[in-house]
Amino acid sequence: MPDTPQAENRDRTIIRTSIIGIAANIFLSAFKATVGLISHSIAITLDAVNNLSDAGSSIITIIGTKLAGKQPDKEHPWGHGRAEYLSAMVIAVIILYAGITSLVESIKKIISPQTPDYSAASLIIVCIAIVVKIVLSKYVKKTGIRVNSDPLINSGTDAMNDVFISASTLAAAIIFLLTGLSLEAWLGAVISVIIIKSGIGMLRGTISDLLGHRVSRETVTAVHDTLMEFPEINGVFDIIFHDYGPDRLNCSVHAEVPHTMTAVEIDQLERNAALEVYNRHGIILTAMSIYAMNEEDEDFCSIRDDISGIALSHDHVIQVHGFSLDRATNTIHFDMIVDFGVKDRISVYDHVVEEIREKYPDHTVLCTLDTDFSVSE
Repeated sequence: MPDTPQAENRDRTIIRTSIIGIAANIFLSAFKATVGLISHSIAITLDAVNNLSDAGSSIITIIGTKLAGKQPDKEHPWGHGRAEYLSAMVIAVIILYAGITSLVESIKKIISPQTPDYSAASLIIVCIAIVVKIVLSKYVKKTGIRVNSDPLINSGTDAMNDVFISASTLAAAIIFLLTGLSLEAWLGAVISVIIIKSGIGMLRGTISDLLGHRVSRETVTAVHDTLMEFPEINGVFDIIFHDYGPDRLNCSVHAEVPHTMTAVEIDQLERNAALEVYNRHGIILTAMSIYAMNEEDEDFCSIRDDISGIALSHDHVIQVHGFSLDRATNTIHFDMIVDFGVKDRISVYDHVVEEIREKYPDHTVLCTLDTDFSVSE
């Protein structure tokens, strides 16, 4: 990703938001720990520990942002953007560990219960914590969505979990004061399960980012439609995206253009297309492979349409493109996409190709079983 003022501003925003989160969580953790120890409340004490882990998560977010912002080097020519995914994963692991530890402590308290001793001051502090966490959660998550930062989004989501946890603690305290029924240990167990579930969900999401998941249909459609606005382009296929971190998305495409275009015209088209895609979507178009289409050749068009009709008449065949006809060798070549949802893609492919070969016995039929990276239709 080019070093732009927008990228620098994004990093500053993430770091500033994380510092605010650190300050707020340390403040809340200190107060809750004091109240929890004085009142012998396991739920409030665990909530304090959770706030402290949130502060640690914000520190990791800052470190991850700094690492991700490093300039490309010889070993990492595409930059270090995926460091943000690693920091998000570390945050998820910390949350998961905190949940497991809390669950163990809660089970101990269920086996050997302690009677809590709430005071008016402790309840007021819990109420203040709820208000602070609501404001912090909305601010952090909204900022994370705006700058496309998974660590910030995770921190904001976790902060909202804390709101429900603190509210449950407050409810348990009120129930105890009114009825004398202590739900502390059981509430601590419930809180722990919520934390564990949240950590697992975050961990699953960051692992998916690192493995390389399919981009959204909206992103595919946006790039496809932008390229189709160029009058020289008749079709856009095989839009393959490469994710090198948030806001560091590259892609390559195959484009159908008239066979009469010169190399100079194609070169200018590729440059203009790359500039337009980046300016509109912030995505770097790294390559545009060309399919030369001769729409003036009626025989070429007839064979192409016939083969497309045969292939698309079969269930699970999504698309046929990249058609070429070499008259010197009587070779037909095209790409075919078979849906990942079918149990045996190879079987569908073999059946379609065999049918086409029977229809055109005098031709050599070469079909590439293409991958459904990002079909936009």
